[in-house]
Amino acid sequence: MSKSTIPVSQYIDTLTENARALLAATSDAAEIKVAEARKRLAEALDGGRDIYDRVKRSASRSARIADERMHENPYAPIGIALVIGVLLAVFLIRPRK
Repeated sequence: MSKSTIPVSQYIDTLTENARALLAATSDAAEIKVAEARKRLAEALDGGRDIYDRVKRSASRSARIADERMHENPYAPIGIALVIGVLLAVFLIRPRK
């Protein structure tokens, strides 16, 4: 599978797994710098997961609303697409001077 077809969620899950493995591997390290880095990494993971969940919910909600609007009035998006297509055709086909 190429990189362009791997979903973002899989990248995020892999990154999270690797970061958690790093946290587990350094759990017995007592150095202050390592402890601070582990704390920042744990906070970043928690914050990143929260942001990812909010974006996912928002995208899902937007897609559901768009789907409902499309079912309520299917001719509006078709008309908009038609107008955009005609305008593109006019601008791309007209002769150049």
